[in-house]
Amino acid sequence: MENKHYQCKRIFMFWASVFFVAVQAGIFAWQWYNVYSHMMRVQYYRRGDWAVIGLYALFCVLFLKIFGGFKVGYLRNMDVLYGQALAIFFQNLVSYIQLSLIGLWRFGTHLEHFVYLVLIEAVLAVVWTLLTRHFYAKLYPPHQMLLIYGDFSPKQLMEKLDSRKDRYQIREMIHLSAGVEAILEKIKQYDTIIIGDIPSRERNRFLKFCYWHEIRCYSVPKISDIIITGASRIDLFDSILMLSRNNGLSIGERFFKRLMDIVIALFACIILSPIMIIIAAAIKVYDRGPVFYKQERLTKDEKTFEILKFRSMIVASEKEGARLASENDDRITPVGRILRRSHFDELPQLFNILKGDMSVVGPRPERREIFDQYEESIPEFKFRLKMKAGLTGYAQVYGQYNTVPYDKLKLDLTYIENYSMWLDIKLCFLTVKILFQKEKSEGVGEDHTTALQ
Repeated sequence: MENKHYQCKRIFMFWASVFFVAVQAGIFAWQWYNVYSHMMRVQYYRRGDWAVIGLYALFCVLFLKIFGGFKVGYLRNMDVLYGQALAIFFQNLVSYIQLSLIGLWRFGTHLEHFVYLVLIEAVLAVVWTLLTRHFYAKLYPPHQMLLIYGDFSPKQLMEKLDSRKDRYQIREMIHLSAGVEAILEKIKQYDTIIIGDIPSRERNRFLKFCYWHEIRCYSVPKISDIIITGASRIDLFDSILMLSRNNGLSIGERFFKRLMDIVIALFACIILSPIMIIIAAAIKVYDRGPVFYKQERLTKDEKTFEILKFRSMIVASEKEGARLASENDDRITPVGRILRRSHFDELPQLFNILKGDMSVVGPRPERREIFDQYEESIPEFKFRLKMKAGLTGYAQVYGQYNTVPYDKLKLDLTYIENYSMWLDIKLCFLTVKILFQKEKSEGVGEDHTTALQ
């Protein structure tokens, strides 16, 4: 029953998404036939018209998938709408550049037609999202779940699930001490369960039981689970082997990653130079202190380098020792508060990237003092240093500034074990999405110096 329910949900969302893209492509087609085609120096035949419209539809799908514009019901409404706004902006920007090149327009001309297109599609996105979400909620109520937990407290997991009661609702919790057989009987009463951080032996029994009985099962992954995701399957024998090479990026991957770093950093430095000049002037005018802030950080293989940031705190901010910024930190200046909220204090790290100390995408570089504290509690925390530190990354996009170190390690390992150039490109686009999301820059609690709980 659950499997059929899930398949119906996928079919519903597929056709809803097809309709959304088709309407956007239709609006563009109307604009093309009535406006843009007449601006071209060469008139298109029918197939040429279809090619331009089809390409626009592909841009729609690409950017909506990147920014999560299709994930109605999975993400909050505001997150979906924010993603759609970014997708609409980028798909029309790319289309404008494309048509400018085809029509030999001077860049900046005929821009008003694209502004109209963006506004019309934005209204469409709001209507589509609210209507789809309404029907989604009616057809697919939140999962009523059983939570299985062990010696590790499920409090943090519960808090996260409680923030999405529209999607997940814990109806009952059961401790591992109740016994495996008793828990298996309890599982039969649910079509969805979630397994917390429990020993692998018991977890495997629950996973296999759910697999056989077609019960939806969420589980908290262990470090070894994430490492396995990057393994290759070996089919040389009649027994399958999983090979984890554990030697980082290949020579070719390192070359293309470094090439992408240089191209993106140079382009960003040129485009963002006016903004960086304004920021530098604002910092200097506020308290006459230094514009930049240098700090020793760790990168690949525990090598140290001096990270460069715009100064967001008072000059003597660490006279009492190193600690992460807290939620209402009085060390942060008014200018710095704006910079940290928008992440613009990180822009000078583009020069670290050009120098080769950092990459555009990679694990967040930690301070030695804080890294040592994390490693003392989590010995595997050093696994993050198998790749060069990054300006943005998987943990920066999907986590928060105050994400606990164990979860941050899992996020970074997910990136390291599943690295691809496409993933880097996707994370670069998603970084634009998180720039103005408040939760991404929230500090640790007032009584904490690190993110350890």
